[in-house]
Amino acid sequence: DVCEALNVTVSPGPMVRYSEGDNATLYCHISQKRKTDNLLAVRWVFAASPTQEYLMIKMTKFGSVQYYGNYTNNFHKQRLHLLKEKHGTMYKFLILSLQQTDQGHYICKVQEIGKHRNKWTAWSNGTAATEIRVISSKSSGDPTFKKNHEAWKFFEDLYMYAVFVCSIGIISVLLFTLVILCQSLLNKRRSTVKHQEIKISEAAVEETSVTDAVSTRPI
Repeated sequence: DVCEALNVTVSPGPMVRYSEGDNATLYCHISQKRKTDNLLAVRWVFAASPTQEYLMIKMTKFGSVQYYGNYTNNFHKQRLHLLKEKHGTMYKFLILSLQQTDQGHYICKVQEIGKHRNKWTAWSNGTAATEIRVISSKSSGDPTFKKNHEAWKFFEDLYMYAVFVCSIGIISVLLFTLVILCQSLLNKRRSTVKHQEIKISEAAVEETSVTDAVSTRPI
């Protein structure tokens, strides 16, 4: 039986923004294969909406790349590229010259395939997704868009500053606690040493008193 054993993650995610005309790079990371010598078949699916999914491109278990549906024409073949990296544990999906129609969810579907009794059999599956949002060139040149972008940038910087200040505060509290603890241990040690010195002094006084008493006793 096929099980969901593969650990598949897509980066960047869960959402990434690009400007119209940019090149997008998506990575599909794969781990936890059931057998190290099994092969992988990787598919990228485009979903403009939750109810509409279109298979775009696939790398077969032998490493050949296949295109599907509307993506079989030369225009899309020149824009879409699927590459294997890092000994088959990561696959890079390139989308060149992004358009508004490229906005949506991109799903990486992976199937682990191995030989069983001289037949290729599916062992496990894994799925992960990310969302691409394409900012139109008109919007990026709009003064309102620039103001909103600057406002978001300001809040991002403010958030990072707040995180930095909080981190410094936490570190200061930890250092203060450590100093108090060390001081307490040092005082305790000094008190113990002083107590021992007092006991030694008292013992010495008692011993001196006994010696004097013996020496003054008539023979």
